[in-house]
Amino acid sequence: MPISLFYSESANALFGTAGRFDAWALRWTAEAADQPADATAIAPCEAVARLAQAGLMRRAPVAVIGPRDAKPEEAVIAEALGKGIGTLGLQLLCGGKNGVMEAVCKGCLEAGGLPIGLVPDEEWSAANPYVAIPLATGIGPARNAIIARAAEVLIAVGGGYGTLSEMAYGLHFDRLVLTLGDAPSVPGAVACVSVEEALDRACARLLRIDR
Repeated sequence: MPISLFYSESANALFGTAGRFDAWALRWTAEAADQPADATAIAPCEAVARLAQAGLMRRAPVAVIGPRDAKPEEAVIAEALGKGIGTLGLQLLCGGKNGVMEAVCKGCLEAGGLPIGLVPDEEWSAANPYVAIPLATGIGPARNAIIARAAEVLIAVGGGYGTLSEMAYGLHFDRLVLTLGDAPSVPGAVACVSVEEALDRACARLLRIDR
């Protein structure tokens, strides 16, 4: 059953059938659940954007994963996804290298976001030029497990064995794993037909209304 959401400008808060949403703890609380008179219906992505833009929402990362050698169509999808993530005020996390990672960072940075790149190299300068916050790990492919653990949601755009490992880690850690394009088909991952659907599902997870 769909959950109705309502946003109050006077309270700068999101309300629903579960009560009031604590955007810092990312959970619903029954405390102070009475909706102000100015509360109006709102869609999940718009609610996330309002909370994020007001600085009220903790920026739990949304990870985008995919190959270094991206196909042209994968780069297009990744850049559009990055733009959506940046526009909504979500926190992008990726592997910080080339291909899908570079395209998604480009879209996010140009939309006003601050992409985090968790690079496998020993120096942060190995990150692609669109990473705003480069973090050198020096641990090689093992950083895939960190990305999967750190993210609330993982979105795969295409990919091979490296992407497959991140998807597997994500599912093992009970993360929401979404796929776009020709990403590997893995039981438990949700295939999305568009960037918009992936963003809708990611926002629903952040708002704890997808289960």
